[in-house]
Amino acid sequence: MKIFSKSKFKDETADRNYFENWVSQLQLNNGRQYERYEIETSLGKTHIWGLNTNDVSLDTLVIFPGARTTSLIWDFDKSLDNLNHKMKIFMVETNGLPNLSNGSTPDIKSLDYGLWANEVFEKLKIEKAFVAGASFGGLICMKFGIVKPEKIKAAFLLNPGCLQPFSLTPKNLYYNLLPILKPNEKNVLKFLDKAVFSKPNHKLSDFSEKMLVDYEVFAIRRYNDNTQKPYYMDEQLEDVKVDTFLLVGDKDLLFPYQKSIDNAKRKIKTLKETKIYTNVGHGIETYDKAINYIGEKIKNYH
Repeated sequence: MKIFSKSKFKDETADRNYFENWVSQLQLNNGRQYERYEIETSLGKTHIWGLNTNDVSLDTLVIFPGARTTSLIWDFDKSLDNLNHKMKIFMVETNGLPNLSNGSTPDIKSLDYGLWANEVFEKLKIEKAFVAGASFGGLICMKFGIVKPEKIKAAFLLNPGCLQPFSLTPKNLYYNLLPILKPNEKNVLKFLDKAVFSKPNHKLSDFSEKMLVDYEVFAIRRYNDNTQKPYYMDEQLEDVKVDTFLLVGDKDLLFPYQKSIDNAKRKIKTLKETKIYTNVGHGIETYDKAINYIGEKIKNYH
């Protein structure tokens, strides 16, 4: 696998310590300890967080996070309990994002991220599982669904970044660029309020919101991010061969929901269902009803 770009923390030791401390706060608040896996892949070391991973009787769900996030965001306020269905859960820290995995990435236009996802399955000894991806993670699920469809029971795409180009509306560009140009708590919070959440319906607890703001300020200030951004996969999507469920929020500024639905219906032959959530922003992986839906579908999946 050819390495296209490399991202890294500015001070590997200090920044990793900061992140570890951040994880400790999350574990303390959630009252749970995440299992840890570190595996060797073509992109270097890949870090994975786990819940219930030693219980062989359970269904398996593998989660891929969005850009500039950690997969632990899926469990803010113990949100994964909203699956209402006990599962083996692996939260993968995608290489090239601000987390404990190595920063090497393949060319995003290639299928290499799909091959990497397959390596993750092989190293974790997962024969077949459900996969879920938010934003950037949705693109990885689709790449995986092209190269190794036999490994996936079904894929859940949450406001994915592969069904249309990133929105170039002035409003979206303004709120996305604001924290990058001036990374402070106020600007990150403004971005989260306008693009990621849709208060009062879609929001986090005060503790988790502060944790997210802290993480985002840290990620922007401390991580040299050279990772390519998601893109519209277009014709590549016609090669996806796995049952796919699309979950979108009608207040997603980054990837307006209707265009994602239209393109998914046209391109993904195995699209099973689309679910639209009213007054939900881009960060749909933190919305309890979306997690409920995934749990329900997995429970009744045949």
